Amino acid sequence: MGILWTIIIGFLAGVVAKFIMPGDNEPSGFIMTTILGIVGAFVATFLGQALGWYGPNQGAGFIGAVVGAIVVLFIYGFIASRSRSSSV
Repeated sequence: MGILWTIIIGFLAGVVAKFIMPGDNEPSGFIMTTILGIVGAFVATFLGQALGWYGPNQGAGFIGAVVGAIVVLFIYGFIASRSRSSSV
């Protein structure tokens, strides 16, 4: 049940993160935003468990998932802008 909640929270976090951090280099489309939100939720869960904020069977909360999704969107935008400038 923990992974299911992580996916649901990640879905919502991806949508919120996209509203908070819009930009040209971020992925467009509902599915890509959702996938990056889910990845952000998994990142937040992993980092929270590694730092001792969450127990072994706990997932990231909504705020943590939004922050994780924003971090993933920032990294994605940074990589996308670098690959565009090097290909020109």
